[in-house]
Amino acid sequence: MQKKVSKQNAHSRKFLSTFFKERRQVGAVAPSSRFLVKKMCDKIDFKSAKNIVELGPGTGVFTTEILKRANADAKIFVIELNDNFFELLKDKIQDPRVILLNQSADQLDVILKQHGVTHVDAILSSLPLAVIPDQTKKKILVKSYEALKCGGVYVQYQYSLASKRLIKMCFPKMKISFTTINLPPAFIYTGTK
Repeated sequence: MQKKVSKQNAHSRKFLSTFFKERRQVGAVAPSSRFLVKKMCDKIDFKSAKNIVELGPGTGVFTTEILKRANADAKIFVIELNDNFFELLKDKIQDPRVILLNQSADQLDVILKQHGVTHVDAILSSLPLAVIPDQTKKKILVKSYEALKCGGVYVQYQYSLASKRLIKMCFPKMKISFTTINLPPAFIYTGTK
């Protein structure tokens, strides 16, 4: 138990130091709470999902939960632009279902094509849309919509409603929920194609 706690503390310290160094890539001062992780993962039908994408995994709190729930034959594309987080994830995740990539989320179409995947069942995003330039943000959302199969879901959390209009433009079928048990409290956007 002591080893697990010290690992979590090390990840929290890494997250915080990366937050201060990389303000354009990290939008929070702490990793997401288990309550937020559960609420977001509950939006995905893991029983039928074969191809799942995670955008901006940070220290991997969502990745860990996705791996617990995903089928044995699922492909999980984990896309992390930040070099520090990518290196941490490389050491942390040793699962053959994971395709870990140190690339930008706006290259999603290229990434999937390189791996012979035409559509995905679900996209879970922790990207800090508030700090991403408008053109890049729009490109990511459009490519996410295009990558999803019909009926697929895009799940995104944010700390404000600032990106609501843009997300709604790309995902007309969108619902918003809220969790207070997170630092800071978060809005969860769920878009269905």
